[in-house]
Amino acid sequence: MLSRQDAQNALINSEIIFSVEQVQAAVLRMAQEINAAMADSHPLVLSVMGGAVVFTGQLLPLLNFPLDFDYVHVSRYGNSQQGGEMKWKVAPQENVRGRVVLVVDDILDEGETLNAVKQRVMDLGASKFYSAIFADKMHGKSKPIKADFVGLEVPDRFVFGYGMDIHGAWRNLPAIHATKE
Repeated sequence: MLSRQDAQNALINSEIIFSVEQVQAAVLRMAQEINAAMADSHPLVLSVMGGAVVFTGQLLPLLNFPLDFDYVHVSRYGNSQQGGEMKWKVAPQENVRGRVVLVVDDILDEGETLNAVKQRVMDLGASKFYSAIFADKMHGKSKPIKADFVGLEVPDRFVFGYGMDIHGAWRNLPAIHATKE
C-alpha cells in the first residue's frame, strides 16, 4: 500500500492515456457488442474482484437481458506490479454448472488469471464461457486466452485507474493513467 504522499506522487508522475470520455465510449460500445452476442441468453456474470468492480458497476446497467450475478476473487499481483503465484480468495461456485458464464475483468495482461478462471468455470460444468475485459495490454507476447469483448487496447506500460490500481491506490480514477516512461 502506498502512503497518501506516495499515491499523490504516483499520480503526478503519470499521464492520462485514455480520457474519461474515451473510457465511457468504450464501455458503451462493449455493452452494445455484449447485448448483440448474448441477447438470447440468461448468463451468470462473474466479476473478478477487486479490479473489475468499477467496470462491472458501469457495464451491468447497460446490458438489456436478464442475468444473475456473482463474483470471484483471484489475483497474481496483489499490490505488486508483476504477476506471481495464483491466489484464489473466492473461487467460482457450483452455480456455474450448465450456465452461460460471462466473466468481467479489468485487464488482460499475461492472461494467466483469466485463463485460470476459464478453466475453473469450465471444470465446474459451465456450458459456455465469454470474457469481457476492459483493457487488453499490448506487450507483444503470446497469451493463453483471448478476450471475447475488449474495451481498450493499452500500451505495454504500467496502467492504473478505472478499477486498476498502482500499489493498491487509484482504482477510483475515471480515466486510464500510465506511469511516465
